[in-house]
Amino acid sequence: MVLKKRYLAPLLLLSVFWETANAQQDAQFTQYMYNTMSVNPAYAGSRGQFSAAALYRSQWVGLDGAPKTQTLNLHSPIRNSKLGYGISIVNDEIGDGVIQETYFDAVISYTIDVSLDGKLSFGLKAGGNLLNLDFEGLRQRDGFQEVVNTDNIENRFSPNVGIGVYYHTNTFYAGLSAPNLLETEHFDGSDGGSNDVDFLAQERINFYLITGYVFDLSSNFKFKPALLTKVVGGAPLQIDVSANFLFNDRFSFGAAYRWDAAVSALAGFQITDQFMLGLAYDRETTELGATQFNDGSFEVFLRFELVKSFRKLVSPRFF
Repeated sequence: MVLKKRYLAPLLLLSVFWETANAQQDAQFTQYMYNTMSVNPAYAGSRGQFSAAALYRSQWVGLDGAPKTQTLNLHSPIRNSKLGYGISIVNDEIGDGVIQETYFDAVISYTIDVSLDGKLSFGLKAGGNLLNLDFEGLRQRDGFQEVVNTDNIENRFSPNVGIGVYYHTNTFYAGLSAPNLLETEHFDGSDGGSNDVDFLAQERINFYLITGYVFDLSSNFKFKPALLTKVVGGAPLQIDVSANFLFNDRFSFGAAYRWDAAVSALAGFQITDQFMLGLAYDRETTELGATQFNDGSFEVFLRFELVKSFRKLVSPRFF
């Protein structure tokens, strides 16, 4: 979402519109490698079994009105076919509910075998988002008392579609995607009056490139470097580089770096064959991270899978 504004509010614009000013419409995740369907619909069904993953992210803890994001992804292959399907829900909230967007999508993928262990998947998603903007709450914030002639926006629906391609073997993956292709203009609140705030909110296409490789360091120790690159018109290039280790197919730990933005620590634990828990902590490397109001960002991730064939695998997938 990109906003053009007549009035500037020092703290609120920092906390509520920080991401939108940088044209980052899609929510960002440190543990994207375990939440892949949120950025690439071709991932649906690629794990070979029913998989349900939920993630909660609290960004810039300690900063008033900082973003909070929740995601839920369900996907599975269709037995005896090359098709996969899924459902993706993302809820993004900024400014303690002043701005809230909920994305919901139905996802389908088609997979072909391109080598002995290589699979290439094509994905399509269709759905939309509901936008809520509470101008009454906005008027309670310093610097926005003059927003007097604008009605609240409640559950405004915008359709969207997305595409992706995803290739993987047992040790390597790469994907290219554009989760939201329609550049919807949500609203323009200006009617020429002196008391109006001129808002123009437009969704922009986010392009993602992801890749990673798993190295077997020993019989019970694996190493996986991974890369995510995001390109958005009008915003700096985003590059996330991560390095994770997996011990005994149960415990993972590592670090990540978001270019010119943050450093992160990651840890995960395969609690049972069905349940995996993941944690991440980000610390800003920008001027925002040096303020007393920012205690970093936290993520909690939980995955459940019906792993009937788990014990037949030589080793479980690390992505």
